[in-house]
Formats: sequence, C-alpha cells, structure tokens
Amino acid sequence: MKHTRRKFLQNCASSGAVMAMPFQLRLARASGNEFELIAEDFKYPLYEEGGPESDLWAYNKSSPGPEIRIKRGERVQVKLVNKLDVPTTIHWHGIRIANNMDGVSGLTQEPVMPGSSFIYDFTVPDAGTFWYHAHHKSWQQVARGLYGPLIVDEDTETFDRAHDLTLVLDDWRLDRQGVLQVDSLGALMDWSHAGRLGNWLTVNGTSNPKFSLNANEPYRLRLINVCNSRALDIDPGGFDAKLMAFDGMAFQEPEFLEYGPLSISPSQRVDLLVVPQEGKNFVIEEVSSDQNLPIASFSVSKNPDSSDMAVPALPQNNLPEPDVKNGRKITVGLTGGAMGNFEGIVYKGKKLSGEEFQQTKQFWAMNGVANLTEKPLFSARKGETIIIETTNDTAFFHAMHIHGHHFKILSGADEGRWRDTFFVDRTQKTTIAFVADNPGKWLFHCHMLEHAAAGMSSWFEVV
Repeated sequence: MKHTRRKFLQNCASSGAVMAMPFQLRLARASGNEFELIAEDFKYPLYEEGGPESDLWAYNKSSPGPEIRIKRGERVQVKLVNKLDVPTTIHWHGIRIANNMDGVSGLTQEPVMPGSSFIYDFTVPDAGTFWYHAHHKSWQQVARGLYGPLIVDEDTETFDRAHDLTLVLDDWRLDRQGVLQVDSLGALMDWSHAGRLGNWLTVNGTSNPKFSLNANEPYRLRLINVCNSRALDIDPGGFDAKLMAFDGMAFQEPEFLEYGPLSISPSQRVDLLVVPQEGKNFVIEEVSSDQNLPIASFSVSKNPDSSDMAVPALPQNNLPEPDVKNGRKITVGLTGGAMGNFEGIVYKGKKLSGEEFQQTKQFWAMNGVANLTEKPLFSARKGETIIIETTNDTAFFHAMHIHGHHFKILSGADEGRWRDTFFVDRTQKTTIAFVADNPGKWLFHCHMLEHAAAGMSSWFEVV
C-alpha cells in the first residue's frame, strides 16, 4: 500500500545485528492441555545482542510468548498469572469461543488485576493459525510485547513440525539507542493519524532470521502480523509460494496469488505453501516502500535422497454458510481522524467539538459514535445471517475485526474468502456476511490498535 505509507524501516535492510532471542519459537509447556502464561516485566536488547535493554512486557519472559499448540476440537485451559503492575486480559484472536472467555476487558470480563490470576477454559472448533494477545489497553500492552501464537492442528497430521514454521511479525519503535520508545505510547499523532508505526521489524523476536529448508519438500509458513497498526506487503510470487489459508481458514486447494502484492493487515494471518528448489535460496521481503526490506531469509539445502513429496491437503473448517438472500443488512460508516470528517461525532452521549477531541483522545467513530456505548450497534437473533456494509470515509485504511465469528467477504479485498479481520481502504466499501450463531456481546473494532482506543470500536450482541 505505497499510497498510504511513509518510507519504511530502513534500518532493517542495513543492519547485520544478531539477536539474543532465538527465532525458533518455544512451545508452551503443558500438563495435558493445561497451560500457564505469566505476564511480567522483561528486559531485552531488541536491537542487538549485548546492546541496551528495552523494558518489555511479555508472557513467560519471551516476546512472542510461547507457542500454544492443540488439536481441533480439544478443550484447553490457560491460567493467566498477572505479575505486572497494571491490569490485563488475554484475547484468543480468531477463535470462535464462548463469550465469557473472549478476554475483552470491560465487555466480556473484568480485567485481571496485578497479583491475580484467571483461568481461560474453552474448546477450539477450528484448525488453523491464530494468536493470543492482551486486550486491556491493547495499544500499550501489545506494543510492549504481550502476544504469542496459538496453533490449532488438524485432526490428523498434515505437516510435521519440521515442515510447519510459524513467523510472528512485529514492528517496534526504537529510539536512536535501539531502545523501545515507551514514553511515546499514547501519542496524539498516532491516535489521530495512521496509528503507532515502528522502525524495527522482527520475526519471532529477531531481525531477518535465517532458516534452512530441504529442497523438494513442502513447507507450511504461518505468517502472523502482530503490529499495532502497520500492514505488511509481501510478494509470494517472488519465491513461488502458494496461498493455503487466510485467518486460519484453509482454501480448498493452494493457489498462486492472482494480484500483488499481498497485504497482511494488523492481526491477519496467511499460510503459505513453499516447495523450495535446489540452489534457489529466497527471502520474504516487505515491498511497500521504495526499497524492499528483508523479513526472513531461507537457504535451501541439497536433498539427493528425496523426490518431490506430495503436498498435504488442509481440511475445511465447519463454518455455517450465510443466507445472503435473506440476511439482514447493517450499514457502518467509518469517520474521523486527521484530514477526516469530525462533524457530529458523539462520545459518552455528548457531541464533541473543538479541543474536546484532544481532551478525550476520541478521533474516530463508527456510525458517528466514538467507542463503546451501553446499547449495541445491533442485536442479532441466534442463527440469523447478518450482512455488514462498511464504508470508509476517512483518510486512512482500516483493518476491522469481528470477535467470536468468521465471516465471508462479499465485496472488497479478498472477495469470497473467509476471514475474521477485513481490510477497507480509504473512500472504499467492504461487505461481509456471517451467521450470528455465537451468543453474547461481541466486539467489532479497528485492529489498528490506536484507532480502536481513539473511538473506532463498537459491539453487537447475539441473543
């Protein structure tokens, strides 16, 4: 999206720094399917080994937190222990979960206070690539490192662990000393413009990690964008990759990208199929700026004992098909932001004007209303098909996430695909449809986390 971004992350292209944090993710230790995540302070040199340390918040002293892996249909229990000095919660992004386990502070649960704990207990209905992250002041807590991958394996093994790689992509905002800028969190410029954009790109906590693959063997690369507000553009065709899944929902068959580049918005995931060829090392690059920037590098080893291996098929998840013909249409208008339309924005029942926008830090609105209200955006009967038409009347693009459900995109980017987060460019319109089959109060918000905090958040209920 060159038309919406400034020049991006030049340090990533030029630095040869070696990171201390291993880029191979740690598996979460479990007793059966019982896990423990400890949220705590964590000092870590983000820029280079031996360099100045940044004050992170992390799960189990690692950012990303440990990879939780379970099988589709299994019950999982995760104990969150809060050793921070601030309240927190965990949201299980993309999981069609029971409402009281969704982790949204102030809507589905009270925040977990310092020194306290909470057990998340839920069953995972879908296989795929998901993630978990803090959902209390997410703009602050995710930016400081509170997130990790949640991988739900298919009923029978498709790719073994050696051929199934998770890449958690983040951009950190570092100062000139290579230390995370904490004081700039909550800046008015970020909240009213494009969100918090970093200048240091990492994969699994490492800048441009190097992976080694065997020739002629199929690999599944799971890419997760955990950036606060930055969409990442890649070109899968540059290394002959095929698309296997969006937001955890597998395609019927892997396919080449018909357009380019592929934009991965904040919170979105994409699964890629790569069958590397002997002698063809490759790099996944971010291609939105004038200079392509390396995300991760892959060397391909000779493999004389193998012939071309069969590509495992990914089974489809059992999602209810929306009845578009008889669905109920909801229209949503996105307004506000710098260079946008502030007229008529209401916050806590009061129409804002003048300096009140800066005083409240509420710059964005959905249908003219900033942030959560007592009444839902809409109420749906269980089993009802809901069609949401979202129009972006702002100067920035947005990544809109719906909790508790996956939806089919009827028009706009990724038309015909299942997702849990959709992209809507400035002045554009996106239409989605889903069956409201999960009872409870569900958040609907922009996953540019500063936009969400500054008003682009609402909720709906299923009864």
